[in-house]
Amino acid sequence: MKNDDREIVIFNDIEDISNFAVKKWRDICDKALKNKNYFEVALSGGKTPMALYKRLAEFEETLPWNKTRVFFVDERFVPFEHSESNYRMVNHVLFNNIDIPRENIHSIPTKENNPRVSAMKYEEDLISSFKLAQGQFPQFDLILLGMGEDGHTASLFPGTPSLQETKHLSVAVSPSDLSLRERISLTLPVINNAVNIIFLIAGRNKAKVAKDVLEDGTHELPAAMVKPEKGKLLFLIDERAASLISIIKNN
Repeated sequence: MKNDDREIVIFNDIEDISNFAVKKWRDICDKALKNKNYFEVALSGGKTPMALYKRLAEFEETLPWNKTRVFFVDERFVPFEHSESNYRMVNHVLFNNIDIPRENIHSIPTKENNPRVSAMKYEEDLISSFKLAQGQFPQFDLILLGMGEDGHTASLFPGTPSLQETKHLSVAVSPSDLSLRERISLTLPVINNAVNIIFLIAGRNKAKVAKDVLEDGTHELPAAMVKPEKGKLLFLIDERAASLISIIKNN
């Protein structure tokens, strides 16, 4: 299903989503490497993309990891060895199972004194890696996103000042729910500057918010604020998450 500059494809389950996403990853990577030296991608944490990372690891020998630079969309302000660390999950599922140069992995530093310093350090890494002039934003070939039940994406939560950030590349986020960890996240201008953005959404618990974002146009939700300036926006959703959406196209 296409709607202006976005495409929505519904799958049976997360495994089917992952298989399709691997093909998209390969296509986007091939296209990027025709134009420059590296394929640059930003990864999200969470349960939904884990199946994709496992599938990518199975293609270790056929994907150009030596020419792939991996960044992170967001991170909890916890040590890398912490069970809630996005880096820990991706490292365990993907990095440890592929031959990727460690200098190609750009994690979000969390050993700083506070999340604001971490966000500043990550921004410095982005500026250096993409060789950005003042006022420029990095352009990722691909950004992988998820979506929470509250409509947050990356670590951009509803009602937080992070949604209004227009100059910084990375920002510290304190969720209004005090039970949640403080975060560091890419900002909306960075996300919306990507060449390709893919949302991975699975589970019946995401059905209402998927309908809110994709069908009802609930614009104040962070996930609905992801609107690429010039790039492509693709939603890969399983049947359970899409159960409340009126128009469904099965892949």
